[in-house]
Amino acid sequence: MRVILDCDPGIDDTYAIIWLTAAAHAGLLELDCLTTTSGNTHAEQCARNAAWVLSLCGLPIVPVAAGCPEPLVCELTTTPETHGETGLGYATAPEREVARDWDTLWCDAIERGTDDLYLVVTGPMTNLAAFAEAHPEHYAELKHITVMGGAVNYPGNTTPSAEWNFWVDPHAAAEVFATTPVPITLCSLGVTERMLLTPERLERCVGALGPLGVAKQLPEITRFYFEFHEEVGEGYRAQIHDLLAVLIGLGFVEHSGRVTTVDVEADSPLMRGTSVADLRGIWGREPNARLVTEADVEAAWGWFDWACEVHAKVAAGDAELTQLRHRRAED
Repeated sequence: MRVILDCDPGIDDTYAIIWLTAAAHAGLLELDCLTTTSGNTHAEQCARNAAWVLSLCGLPIVPVAAGCPEPLVCELTTTPETHGETGLGYATAPEREVARDWDTLWCDAIERGTDDLYLVVTGPMTNLAAFAEAHPEHYAELKHITVMGGAVNYPGNTTPSAEWNFWVDPHAAAEVFATTPVPITLCSLGVTERMLLTPERLERCVGALGPLGVAKQLPEITRFYFEFHEEVGEGYRAQIHDLLAVLIGLGFVEHSGRVTTVDVEADSPLMRGTSVADLRGIWGREPNARLVTEADVEAAWGWFDWACEVHAKVAAGDAELTQLRHRRAED
């Protein structure tokens, strides 16, 4: 299994990267590349954040590149009130040069084959829409696409009806659902908001990570997210959307859903970013999505606990990593 993560780190993206790097260390997947889009912060800053987290997780060799700097049509809006001024809460990634050959990385990965290639998008779909237009022949070869976004028959977190990723670039979301070569596995708010991180769980995770570099940064990264959720009435805890989307998209947690047709409103100021699923087939259009409706959240947290254990063993140079790899694979 090979993975492209298209993300906008982003606090919950950080948790997804921690898990993906552990799975790569354990030999469960190959992390082909990380690309970034403008969303939680600017694409270049997101790339710096992603590269830093990869380094803190012991995988600085994974290619990282910044993608599209602006949404397709709308003016860019970022979310410093949710993820901090630079996207990682109270932590700040060091300055570094940012590569911009993101579409080349995608093309190279696709040319290696797509049967085992999984694209997971945890930010706005700007890069995916731009890639579809610029490289239609490669786009058509994609076989596994997972997206975190949308609020389907569920309250939005940005407007009463819209989720953040779809609201930031609604034209990209609408374009992708109109052109996707395969049904997209859609992990919307109705499922991902159930992936709740508490201070107690964070403390256990940090302890389990041991000497790993990211363990020193994770409390400051996450504290900002806790405070944001408390300010908006969700309590002192955090919704880790992107980690759950990755685990669902790669098939590591049991989940169920409905094959349906999804569309996104792009041009109405009032309904911008609103996603609709035709659950009764009224439109009579071909399905373009598999809307996830249920997922085993406890199993997902179990996988994150496992990832922390893997990282601790890697950081300590522990020979038991091979045994741990086989044990989790059998589970």
